[in-house]
Amino acid sequence: MTDDVSAAVAEAFRDEWGQVVATLIGLTGDWDLAEECAQDAFALAVQRWPRDGVPHRPGAWLTTTARNRAIDRLRREAVGAAKLRDVALLSVPEPPAEDASGVPDDRLRLMFTCCHPALAFESQVALALRTLAGLTTAEIARAFLVPEQTMSKRLVRAKQKIRNAGIPYRVPPAHLLPERTQAVLGVLYLLFNEGYTASAGADLIRQSLSGEAIRLARIVAALMPDDPEVGGLLALLLLHDARRATRVDEAGDLITLEDQDRTRWDAAEIAAGVEVLDQALRRGRPGPYQAQAAIAACHATATAPADTDWPQIAALYGQLAQFVPSPVVELNRAVAVAMADGPAAGLALVEKLAASGDLAGYHLLPATRADLLRRLGRTFEAAEAYRAALDLVGTETERRYLARRLAELS
Repeated sequence: MTDDVSAAVAEAFRDEWGQVVATLIGLTGDWDLAEECAQDAFALAVQRWPRDGVPHRPGAWLTTTARNRAIDRLRREAVGAAKLRDVALLSVPEPPAEDASGVPDDRLRLMFTCCHPALAFESQVALALRTLAGLTTAEIARAFLVPEQTMSKRLVRAKQKIRNAGIPYRVPPAHLLPERTQAVLGVLYLLFNEGYTASAGADLIRQSLSGEAIRLARIVAALMPDDPEVGGLLALLLLHDARRATRVDEAGDLITLEDQDRTRWDAAEIAAGVEVLDQALRRGRPGPYQAQAAIAACHATATAPADTDWPQIAALYGQLAQFVPSPVVELNRAVAVAMADGPAAGLALVEKLAASGDLAGYHLLPATRADLLRRLGRTFEAAEAYRAALDLVGTETERRYLARRLAELS
């Protein structure tokens, strides 16, 4: 397969996967069948596009191919009148439904569709990430800090509930969007995180994912300008993204926040993020995304590492913990406390977290512990903690960083 065709298939997967799967779900009501037939369509594209050329409308080609696969599958499995009726309905092209949501973007409409309030919040977010964003079950499991098998079971249960309860897969009207907004924000937040700091693989940054999350967050903010948490999320993404270019060097090695070249941070993006955050905060309805954006603003507006207001950051993490009780938030608060009050104070909080077992398997817990032990001069213990982190880390970029830190202790 030529490079041009490979790029076309990759672009089609990124742009069309969610639409193809969503179309088939809407037609068949079967999530597993939809995903399997979409996968078959992309596999056929890999085979046929090098021979026949890339179609003028790749999305239409993939949707038609996936639909035909679904028809074939249903015909083979048809054993009764109901199944035969499904085949007949699927064989007739579906007329485009009138959109009453007011959402101007196809992918975002699908996210609102996927986030049905009859499902648990985590199930809504996980299904949207799996079905529409194309994240793997393993990537979603790492985002939720659960084993892959646990996440797989959650996804299966959610699909079973949709099927058994007859929950329709259709775009909600505009007046029902607010009840789905929090789940959609959760999807965009985790999509950005997977792009900003990948959970596994050779590359730390997957810009296509983080860029798409920002694009969709801007649309949600335009749709819901009075929702301060929507603004908080957009501000958070912009403030983090402003540092993207300085997070790895030319060799692909990780550069820590204190060592980043702040003159290369995107000043316009920081200014935009701060402005959006200020507008959200003025509404007087604080929330977790606003708190996280305020933390990001403390980092982004400090002209030098020494200017960082660590006591304020530690206080903001305390506020965030009230909104979202989470061991990850507590770990970040421990780092801020260490910077504000010294490594011993931070290490005491980290040891408490380690004893709880709540972050077992999370590589940043032993990595943080290792850094604090190193700063306290407890070299042997620090080396053990770095080795523990290396056993858990998912990306090669972070692995090289931890290995470098371990080597420095020797």
